[in-house]
Amino acid sequence: MLPFAQGQLAWPDGPALFLRARDGAALRQFPLAQLVCEQSFRPDAELLERAGLRVVADAANDGARYPLVLVLPPRQREEARALLARAVQLVAPGGIVVAAMTNNEGAKSGEADLKQLTGIAGSLTKFHCRTFWTRPLGETVDSALLAQWSSLDAPRRIEGGRFLSRPGVFAWNRIDPASALLVECLPTDIAGHGADLGAGWGFLSLSLLERCPGITALDLYEAEARALTLAKGNLGSVTSSARLDFRWHDVTAGLPERYDFIVSNPPFHTQSRADRPDIGQRFITAAAAALKPGGRLWLVANRHLPYEQTLNDSFGEIRVAGERDGFKVIAATKARR
Repeated sequence: MLPFAQGQLAWPDGPALFLRARDGAALRQFPLAQLVCEQSFRPDAELLERAGLRVVADAANDGARYPLVLVLPPRQREEARALLARAVQLVAPGGIVVAAMTNNEGAKSGEADLKQLTGIAGSLTKFHCRTFWTRPLGETVDSALLAQWSSLDAPRRIEGGRFLSRPGVFAWNRIDPASALLVECLPTDIAGHGADLGAGWGFLSLSLLERCPGITALDLYEAEARALTLAKGNLGSVTSSARLDFRWHDVTAGLPERYDFIVSNPPFHTQSRADRPDIGQRFITAAAAALKPGGRLWLVANRHLPYEQTLNDSFGEIRVAGERDGFKVIAATKARR
């Protein structure tokens, strides 16, 4: 927001669009009644909603174009280029795109990419971040490059065509080795109504249903809507009678159901890759609160993560079910009393 605060850019009188929007004090210097926020990560979307801002899942659905498009490109290069291309496509003729990235998440590359696509009118650096913006857009856009970049984060088949994934989601182009270890350690007698916390593109859930015929229902919880959509596709052809429910939900806020079992490969860092073991700890406490007495949690984590005390405080029985390549699988049973 710095170029607006300094008067180098003017805030529009009409609508504006914010891709990958996040709330913050700097944003609140400006009139926001006509601001449309697109955010697929549930915790950030909830903060925007609580602030009274309009949040949409896909800004392209209503066909509107905007005189100003703000964008916070992600760290993953293909996803970031695709998002810059979307921003350009959603700008009204004569409108501008303004982007910002932190220096340690590829700000220099992001500025170079937008310059290659549209040209750059200006940039500012402060707070270990870089903000850069276009001239009023018209014929200066490289239409061939725009078409190429627009498809960079499109869903695609991975692992020999077995699964659908896309750049930007966790372990997007491979089976995560921690999840693979967890699947190997799961017994076949898991049964009843269960949940997959942090389900990603659906590998754990799909493996559970293939391995455990006694499962009657499975709820997939995932904070990133882009990943949850992939999970729906990947589980769409599964041969199981289990009832499936896909929930765009922040697990750290707690769970609304009671379960016979829970599996999880919880995140332990933020979207910016900063270490946050407290996220995994909150997954554990949420799982413990949601499990029925005698219910079981199957969890995989890096060996170094400080989860033992949280597990000891939350469960009656804990054991290490497997270890490999720096990962450990924990089987925890909730006390029956």
